Amino acid sequence: MPGAVQGHRDAPLTRPTKAEAEAAVRTLIRWAGDDPDREGLVGTPDRVVRSYEEFYAGYAVDPVELLARTFEETDGYDEMVVLKGIRLESYCEHHMVPIIGKAHVAYLPRNRVVGISKLARVVEVYAKRLQIQEKMTSQIANTIEEVLEPLGVAVVIEATHQCMTTRGIHKPGVTMVTSRMLGAFREDPKTRREFLAMIGNPASSMEG
Repeated sequence: MPGAVQGHRDAPLTRPTKAEAEAAVRTLIRWAGDDPDREGLVGTPDRVVRSYEEFYAGYAVDPVELLARTFEETDGYDEMVVLKGIRLESYCEHHMVPIIGKAHVAYLPRNRVVGISKLARVVEVYAKRLQIQEKMTSQIANTIEEVLEPLGVAVVIEATHQCMTTRGIHKPGVTMVTSRMLGAFREDPKTRREFLAMIGNPASSMEG
């Protein structure tokens, strides 16, 4: 991962060294009440840091660059492009515990289309960061709108939050649904209903 990440207001932050990160994990193990030097835990700081490199890999990727290669030869295709059921694994920025769910993404091409794998990668890039679901939903939709300049963009995310299921109020089975509708999906109820029907209408209240 790079040596600097973007912080609040896009100011670059200096990333701690791997040794400093491992020392922090050792501190947390001691704070939890265990001995980081016992046999079962001696390798844990290294494993945790390597896991974090995977969990938060989204900071190292520019989602705009991912979408930059588009195709203008669409042969007149102007119908909805929908990618549904994109599995996502994100991490709550308040408690650093998993957010597990799926995203549904759609856009109405104006002039350009993009490879569908790139749409899934944009979801992954924003998911692999410390997040709140509302912000992640908007980031995905706004980036697609910015780069593809389509007639409309729709993003719906359905996810469960371990900050609710494994701590705090301990309410398993609760799913949070967020949406971001832009362009035709916001302005045209028929287009919005068509999209929601295609993805199984996870929240009928979004049809208003």
